[in-house]
Amino acid sequence: MPGPVNVSSHPERRYEQPPQPPLVRTFLASVERRTAALPAAWREELLEDLREEIAAALADDRTEDPAADGGPAISEERVRRALDWIGTPEEIAADALAEESGSIPPEPENPGGTWLTLGLAVLPVPLCLIPGVGIPLGLVAAFGALVRLWRSAPWARREKRQATLFVLSPLVTVPVLAAALSLAFDGISAPAFVASLLIALALPVVGAIRLARSAARLREQAP
Repeated sequence: MPGPVNVSSHPERRYEQPPQPPLVRTFLASVERRTAALPAAWREELLEDLREEIAAALADDRTEDPAADGGPAISEERVRRALDWIGTPEEIAADALAEESGSIPPEPENPGGTWLTLGLAVLPVPLCLIPGVGIPLGLVAAFGALVRLWRSAPWARREKRQATLFVLSPLVTVPVLAAALSLAFDGISAPAFVASLLIALALPVVGAIRLARSAARLREQAP
């Protein structure tokens, strides 16, 4: 039988999966310890969701670490901010345990229903581009997205809360961006307003992508 692979002789494989920062390993270990009462499959799904969320939050903030021989490194401060945004291990574990004891676990749903919910989640911002009736239509679409989101089966309450923030984020980001652009260009203009809408669309799109991945993974795991 062939002997163990010498990693040093295969440099192209060395950084395919960068090791998790110590803070992330400690965070996940704490969540795993606090959710020991959950069914093993459900606990592993929770941990996998957290790994994906953390990786997505850190993906754009890697810096080159000379000590790592060219491998990617992440600043400790950035890791702390990402973990603070996701929540504390105590909060995550409490939500997971409460959901396990008091409600039905997430269940896969028809892909068409999932895509309808996600489409409504990202539709409010583009609708605002319609002259006259765009903003009312956007608010109606946002309300419909939230109703479907909270009635849908594929997502846990923690995911639904985060998605709600993503859907509602344009209510804050659009006025702030429009004000900033108007100050920068000496008055609000149609191009500045459109630019603020397009920038504000980023957060709902990110939220929809995360929900889509979670729902797809649940369908793959279904018997």
